[in-house]
Amino acid sequence: MAVDGTAARRAAVTVLGAVLDEGQQLGQALDAPNSPLAPLSPSDKARAQRLVLTTLRHVEPADRVLKPYLRKSPPDLVLNALRLAVVELAVDSAAAHGVVNAMVDLVRNGNRTGHMSGLVNAVLRKVAATPDLFAKLPPQRLPQWLRQPLVHLWGRETVVAIEAVQAQTPPLDLTPKTSFEIETATPLPTGSLRLAQSTQVSALPGFASGDWWVQDAAAALAARLLDAQPGEAVLDLCAAPGGKTLQLAATGAIVTALDISGPRMARLRENLARTGLTAEIITADALHWQPESLFDAVLLDAPCSATGTIRRHPDLPFIKDGSDIPDLVALQTALIDRALGFLKPGGRLVFCTCSLLPEEGEAQLDALLTRRPGVTVEPPTLPSIRPEWITERGGLRLRPDYWANIGGMDGFFMARIRIP
Repeated sequence: MAVDGTAARRAAVTVLGAVLDEGQQLGQALDAPNSPLAPLSPSDKARAQRLVLTTLRHVEPADRVLKPYLRKSPPDLVLNALRLAVVELAVDSAAAHGVVNAMVDLVRNGNRTGHMSGLVNAVLRKVAATPDLFAKLPPQRLPQWLRQPLVHLWGRETVVAIEAVQAQTPPLDLTPKTSFEIETATPLPTGSLRLAQSTQVSALPGFASGDWWVQDAAAALAARLLDAQPGEAVLDLCAAPGGKTLQLAATGAIVTALDISGPRMARLRENLARTGLTAEIITADALHWQPESLFDAVLLDAPCSATGTIRRHPDLPFIKDGSDIPDLVALQTALIDRALGFLKPGGRLVFCTCSLLPEEGEAQLDALLTRRPGVTVEPPTLPSIRPEWITERGGLRLRPDYWANIGGMDGFFMARIRIP
């Protein structure tokens, strides 16, 4: 089973059903104790996860390929098996014989789907005989609730460019603790290292010695924008899983990391131990916690829609509908005001969200400047920042289509605020 990939494919189809038909977050479907990936070998587990991620990035094109061959939509398991097969053929250029046989076998042995194995065999043999399946198809579109405001904001061409980046498997970005090089990694202008090919992270040079950690290059800019100095008292709010905490600690600042999630903070403790860095860890609700003393600087990576991270989390368009945006915006506003109250006079705050929506970025900054007229925005001065990334108000707007030729980046908004 493991040799021909059948076990990995079967698990992948089950996970696809959990996401696409049941609305589960991919992380929950993959990591749950009863996950279909749990009994797999490490190689099959990695293969299944890759198949799920790739299929989620191409559900729409796969459905377009399948549509001429299906008079009506088949049961969920059958449809997801067909989608996975189309993606394997179109994206992975997998051998048609193996793909078709595996999917026919899966459907034949499925609960109440055995009678559809002939349909699956016929459809996939026709699909496999078609060259360049996705060649004339546009990339998978963002959901309408997200796509429409972004088209209005940046134009259709930009949104299509974002969608094209999100259809690709993203590269792996690392943040080095100090100056560090990996032969197979490309240094980015912002200081991150980028590996184009997927790899086993723990096998890379410098992992065991704690010389770097995994962190998207865009996310790493928030701590660089804060510019923590040795000896400064710095607070990382909503810190887990801790990439920014590690960055701040590496500067020599005295770092406090706070987050409401105990399990996620456990990961931060593990990363601190691996990298040999130190920070005070506090598990608490930032809206109710009160520090013993004020801070020179605060970094607030606020809870948000995560719409800027779809390239890494392709399940998000299928499990979100935008209905949580108003509550998230209200929470962000409360956290910003709370964070400003943690600062010493003259202190600075970097507020950021991994969102593409202006409500969670540019509009938050506008609202802050209106309700707190004494605060000022300090535009980015990092040498790696391109002028077109800086907004009129002095914030930093990052989009997935930036650096598109080398794999793009996550979408973020961030701004550095100074209080009187």
